[in-house]
Amino acid sequence: MSQQFEDAFGSIYYITLGCAKNEVDTDRMRSLLLAAGYEVADEVSEADLAIVNTCSFLASATEESIEATLSLAEEVADGVRSVPIVMCGCVPSRYGADLPAELPEVAAFVRTDEEDGIVSVVDGLLGVHRGAPVFVPEVKRTVEGAVAYVKISDGCDRFCSFCAIPYIRGRYRSRPWSEIREEVRDLVDSGVRELVLIGQDTGIWGEDLPQEGPGPHNLAQLLVAVSETARPEHVWVRVLYLQPEGMTDELIAAIRDTPEVLPYIDIPVQHCCGRVLKAMNRSGSEEELDALFARLRREIPGMIIRTTYLVGFPGETEEEHERMLAFMDRTGFDYTSVFAFSPEDGTRAARMEGQLDEDEKLERTQAAMDLAESLGFAATAAHVGEQAEVIVDGVEETDDGPELIGHAWFQAPDCDGAVHLDVKEAAVGDILQVEFTDSFCYELVGHVIG
Repeated sequence: MSQQFEDAFGSIYYITLGCAKNEVDTDRMRSLLLAAGYEVADEVSEADLAIVNTCSFLASATEESIEATLSLAEEVADGVRSVPIVMCGCVPSRYGADLPAELPEVAAFVRTDEEDGIVSVVDGLLGVHRGAPVFVPEVKRTVEGAVAYVKISDGCDRFCSFCAIPYIRGRYRSRPWSEIREEVRDLVDSGVRELVLIGQDTGIWGEDLPQEGPGPHNLAQLLVAVSETARPEHVWVRVLYLQPEGMTDELIAAIRDTPEVLPYIDIPVQHCCGRVLKAMNRSGSEEELDALFARLRREIPGMIIRTTYLVGFPGETEEEHERMLAFMDRTGFDYTSVFAFSPEDGTRAARMEGQLDEDEKLERTQAAMDLAESLGFAATAAHVGEQAEVIVDGVEETDDGPELIGHAWFQAPDCDGAVHLDVKEAAVGDILQVEFTDSFCYELVGHVIG
């Protein structure tokens, strides 16, 4: 059992930036601090310390993280009492040596691989002295919503020439099944309605773990094992961030044949042209990708597919850009995230010849976004008239008052739009039978029928 405390040592205010993996990391730090006797503050004005968990995937994300930290520091400076700020996550991992001089407003910097030591950092800043080390053998998640992200791996071994993740998060490390199993059980028991498995490269989960003994040894087997735990409580299971070569026969069969696993695949192709993919240090070709997506559509009826296009990679010709647009169009992706190439510090692509000027990248990015929206809006509208279960996620304030919102199986939480419901009362986590009556952009309007 975790050590219990009669009085809290202080309250912590949290800000999380970036992807769902950061949400999981913040949740773990919050869980550790709660177990160590700290409370959660809803406002920084009520806090004794603030934690900012940062993103540094792109230069723009780094800038956003630093701006958010400085804005928080200004808010703290305007307050009545001093509130130390701790910057955690990707920005300290990537730029740690330079940060103390650049950001004197920050009291401490914690890299991603140091976050399990957050209690000691906070204790030191707040002057908490314990008679004995805090014993926290089991840290429970603090998820309060209907959806929980479960990180099954961290780091990446791909070293795509445009990406800094391996330098930020380190080499690929699968999380052992025993840890995942216990977390999934806790989350299901707590009332979570959807489990989203995430990692930098989920398709190769287990390859770096011992292959002997009981338990799952690859992602396909892991999905089946997680689903068996989720089944009694009717919990959905979704997996994100697969790579094309990770789509094995066994994995396709697991997604198709396991009822709890949603037929939704997120495969960031980045490009379709073999020459560009090779320069990106990625594998595949246009022909291979065409065959893969045709197979997915054929073998998993109703499959929803999300992808990513990295526009304006160094040396990308206009003809290659047009080929990628044509590829997007004929594949009919349901959701496409479009990013303009950013020359990230420390990556090989930042030093490549053939860098495109910003105006050209902007023009191509807009063309890709226009096509992505056209395809995505049409895919969303195609659900009008259908009936499906919708998980209630919360309440959204509108000009007409509060409105319940949720998401259907074909909408990944936080990124694919939402369903706006015509009922006023329901609890977060309720699963309602809904008929979709209208759409606008990526959003749907739903009439509750059961």
